[in-house]
Amino acid sequence: MMNKKKGRKSILEGTGFLLMITIALFIVMYVIGCLLFADKGFAKPQVFINLLISNAGLIVIAAGMTVIMITGGIDISVGSVVAVVCMMLAWMMERKDVGAIPATLIVLGFGLVFGLFQGFLVSYLKIQPFIVTLAGMFFARGLTAMISQDMISIKNEMFLSWAKYKIVIPLFGRVNRRGEVMYPYIYPSVVIAFLVLVIIFLMLKYTKFGRSLYAVGGNEQSALMMGLNVRRTKLYAYVLNGLLASLGGFLFCLNTCAGFVEQAKGLEMDAISSAVIGGTLLTGGVGNVFGSLFGVLIKGTIETFITFQGTLSSWWVRIAIAALLAFFIILQSIFASLKEKRK
Repeated sequence: MMNKKKGRKSILEGTGFLLMITIALFIVMYVIGCLLFADKGFAKPQVFINLLISNAGLIVIAAGMTVIMITGGIDISVGSVVAVVCMMLAWMMERKDVGAIPATLIVLGFGLVFGLFQGFLVSYLKIQPFIVTLAGMFFARGLTAMISQDMISIKNEMFLSWAKYKIVIPLFGRVNRRGEVMYPYIYPSVVIAFLVLVIIFLMLKYTKFGRSLYAVGGNEQSALMMGLNVRRTKLYAYVLNGLLASLGGFLFCLNTCAGFVEQAKGLEMDAISSAVIGGTLLTGGVGNVFGSLFGVLIKGTIETFITFQGTLSSWWVRIAIAALLAFFIILQSIFASLKEKRK
């Protein structure tokens, strides 16, 4: 009996219970969509796969945000990083005739350097993450406008071949009106996003660096007493996040095939809300990238509701996400209070 009680307490004290709520919420929402919009094909496998296709970049960015939030930090510059990455790709390929592969490597390098600089300010100069990344947000958005204030469409053949390459899934085939069997498909961006998720999950769970991230976010003073290099751990977290933000920007650009100044505005809030809804604590020390994945899927499902309904404003997505974010923050606060009382 005592072991059962301890098991229940450990579930409530961690974010396992929050993660279960998130997964259950997504399933309920998707089933409701299938029932409400059955005549419009909401239940088709391709509709679900489109959630992953349209949000592949956000999935990668949310994974990076989860890493940062586990350390007790935050990064509100990622939306602007996505914008500057898309603009750099478009400008280099269309205005300077740079190849798709070198351009991609350059923007990934930019993300690493950007993350390194922000990480140095946060970890070694001990400036508040919000202030550092706020400056980073303004810098990246301003740099986007400096490159070009006009929208640049990408016409590079190799890049477009990456963007349009379909990976057919030989399951759930449907016969169309012309008698042809149509199979669901995904794009390479989805494969890359899931590879990133698996790698980050394994890193967090099985590596020394991953355990250090949780230790630093849980209690920085205890981490220091354990002999962990807190400053270096935070620095590496921001470098990794910078790389993932630029990679997410690349995947985002595969969907839009263009760069413009206002691109990805508010994406940082989507990444933060996805992580929180997925069970990552704002106070640090707890988080799971697969929880963040379900947070992204919930956002995507709400967007699909709006699209299929047809008459509601797209701003309802923001309202719904805000309500869910408030709900999960309240739950986090309740569980944190219960944990304190049990000490």
